[in-house]
Amino acid sequence: MTRLQLGDTSVDVVFKDIRNVHLSVHPPSGEVRISAPLNTDLDALRLFAISKLGWIKRHQKRQLGQAREEPREYIERESHYLWGRRYLLRLWESSRAAVEVGHRHIDLFVQPAASTEKRREVLESYYRSELRDKASKFIQKWEKQLGVNASKFFVQKMKTKWGSSNPAARNIRLNLELAKKDIDCLDYIVLHELTHFIEPTHSDAFMRILDSNMPNWRHVKKHLNDLPLCQIGS
Repeated sequence: MTRLQLGDTSVDVVFKDIRNVHLSVHPPSGEVRISAPLNTDLDALRLFAISKLGWIKRHQKRQLGQAREEPREYIERESHYLWGRRYLLRLWESSRAAVEVGHRHIDLFVQPAASTEKRREVLESYYRSELRDKASKFIQKWEKQLGVNASKFFVQKMKTKWGSSNPAARNIRLNLELAKKDIDCLDYIVLHELTHFIEPTHSDAFMRILDSNMPNWRHVKKHLNDLPLCQIGS
């Protein structure tokens, strides 16, 4: 990775086996990245980044001004989210570690001496299971619709992306935080990443595929990016 410094703006440059230059600004901190074809002239990329500084600054300002969730303590009556809905947490002493979701509450069953970290692990394990179940269904749907095949998918914590894909390895990665967002957001991210199996960059052809399969994808994307961001480590 190469870093360009443009005044007070740092731009990470990653060279890949791709055809087009792609510029992106990643939440939550507004990190700037350029993905460029192998052997692209670095001075040309510097000029390209300078020409996009206004666009970069606007996106960084929006992301840095975005609401942040408070770090979670996993205590009684604390607010937690599942598929876009707000629930109040209830703690129950139990020899088994489990999570049950009701109409208004998430019931967390843990041992009496369970630490905050242990309570977090139990709830995150439930989120992971929920996300894998829902994602599997969306992947099957879009595989059939797009005529592609994903050999594997992974659920993990991701600091700067909602998802990523590796078309060569035929796999995608999904941010664990998606389990807290509206279900339409997961649907969009799965479509987005599987579309990269057809078109690796965010080209006009890529956008046309999204438009034809999910006409409201821009609305869903904006909604997802406007939602409060989770504090790292919360």
